[in-house]
Amino acid sequence: MQIYNKNQKLIAENINPDVSISNWKSWGWQIKHSIKDIATFENLLNIEFDQNLRKQFDETIKKFPISITPYYLSLIDPDDYENDPIFKQSFPSPSELIINKSEINDPLSEDEDSPVPGITHRYPDRVLFHISNVCSMYCRHCTRKRKVGDKDSIPDKNEILMGTEYIQNTPSVRDVLLSGGDPLMLPDEYLDWILTELNAIPHVEIVRIGTRMPVVLPYRITDELVEMLKKHHPLWINTHFNHPREITNSSSEALRKLADAGIPLGNQTVLLSGVNDCPRIMKKLVHKLVQNRVRPYYLYQCDLSEGLSHFRTPVGKGIEIIESLIGHTSGFAVPTYVIDAPGGGGKIPVMPNYLISWSTNKVILRNYEGVITAYKEPDEYKPIFCDRDCDNCKLQLKLEPADEYKFIGIEKLLSDFDQTESLVPENTERMGRREDE
Repeated sequence: MQIYNKNQKLIAENINPDVSISNWKSWGWQIKHSIKDIATFENLLNIEFDQNLRKQFDETIKKFPISITPYYLSLIDPDDYENDPIFKQSFPSPSELIINKSEINDPLSEDEDSPVPGITHRYPDRVLFHISNVCSMYCRHCTRKRKVGDKDSIPDKNEILMGTEYIQNTPSVRDVLLSGGDPLMLPDEYLDWILTELNAIPHVEIVRIGTRMPVVLPYRITDELVEMLKKHHPLWINTHFNHPREITNSSSEALRKLADAGIPLGNQTVLLSGVNDCPRIMKKLVHKLVQNRVRPYYLYQCDLSEGLSHFRTPVGKGIEIIESLIGHTSGFAVPTYVIDAPGGGGKIPVMPNYLISWSTNKVILRNYEGVITAYKEPDEYKPIFCDRDCDNCKLQLKLEPADEYKFIGIEKLLSDFDQTESLVPENTERMGRREDE
């Protein structure tokens, strides 16, 4: 059996001695054999926990279940698993049962900002559409621990239709983010139906999918899935790599398929203590992302969900990481550091301050090296007072695309930019008869 590394070979053969490479690369096989208990984890990685610690793990998963794909499990270094970033993100910790006063069940008030089941409408022009509560792996830092894995609250078709009806009846919504759980846990045909429903709504300009499949189960990105997604442009995908070791040959192949299909890719990283709270780790991560045509989008401060205190860092650590990136690497490789405000306030950018001071005609700035410089303001800037009379505005408020060409003659008929079907000379007898009629 050809498996990429010795861990994968060991795990696959422990699951089934007759497993083939096609089995291993089948996302259905991976889901079927997901690790959901401590004993299986120990057996597959040939690890034996202390009995007292094992009891603590068992207590943890009673409240916060475990589910790890064999693929993601194979990335763990069994010789140093306690310090392994893959292990820390996927394996339960007794620290999850320590719930501080500041931690809450729904820290972002998603349920309070839900006008209909499945929809969170927080920002003016976009909504979050929860279409699945199931994931291929339960991330230990998940902000929706209250929902993930809850099979009693999986959205059914009627709930999906309620969501699309709300979007249909809310013309301000131009951007829909499909989230979960993981939307790519749905069958291709079902996801195709949801995307088709959204594409039929005239005011929906773009649809985004948030998924961790390229990270934890890259075999889900099949040729059939990609062909289906290609039908629904403009479609964007945001994924969730937290550490450079997660970008493997298999995940790079999944990202390649999506990028080659013309799907813009972004990444949302969560800042996690003991996992990626290091400028060198984060720089390596963003470099590997852009090498795989993935734009680093957000760096999230860890949310105030229950049981995540051991993952949270001071905000200053995030500022330090951003300072280590701005000016030190390509601008498009620098994510925006945000805190998703408790209580539903939305994402608040928290970035280093490069504006030191200003006066009526100068601003004082500093760069990434610490160089301090002055920028001269214009002396005769005449602001246009906005009286909200857009029809008589002095600015160019022609917001529709400009005409690229103005065609005449035969060129007009040949052009793809003009819908003219025929050229008729003026003052012909036939035109005259039409006017007489």
